[in-house]
Amino acid sequence: MHSSIDVTVAAIVPDGEQFLFVEERVGGELVFNQPAGHLEPGESLLDAVIRETLEETGFHFQPESLVGIYQWHCDAAARSFLRVTFMGSAEPPAQTPELDDGIVATHWLTRNQLLSPQRRLRSPMVIRCLDDFLADIRYPLDCLTDLDRDIYARAHQTG
Repeated sequence: MHSSIDVTVAAIVPDGEQFLFVEERVGGELVFNQPAGHLEPGESLLDAVIRETLEETGFHFQPESLVGIYQWHCDAAARSFLRVTFMGSAEPPAQTPELDDGIVATHWLTRNQLLSPQRRLRSPMVIRCLDDFLADIRYPLDCLTDLDRDIYARAHQTG
């Protein structure tokens, strides 16, 4: 039996009581999400969240802490996701950026605005990550280790 899980990253960018969100078209529907995306082969989690935030919003994200790691299975898509969520600061783009395919707009929203009836969330991870951030859940970035594969492989060959 073949099984896999999609590893994704997400960025929580606060500005007072508002947070940076993207409005994106997924399966023909408009949904709201933190700037987020898939980890690419050979990429670190930190590099991925910086890249995805830039591609989806034009903002230059600087991760400051880890908020959490979330696992979710989407029955409708028959896919599982492992999301690593960071919080940090972000510099706005100097000019209007060209956003990733599917991204309709960026928005600064409060938690209540995000949960208004006219907005649909991309997944339940969106609100859970935000709520954990609002509950002051933070882990230092040094809890993550990105092993250099070559050094790791050499260490195991010499023994």
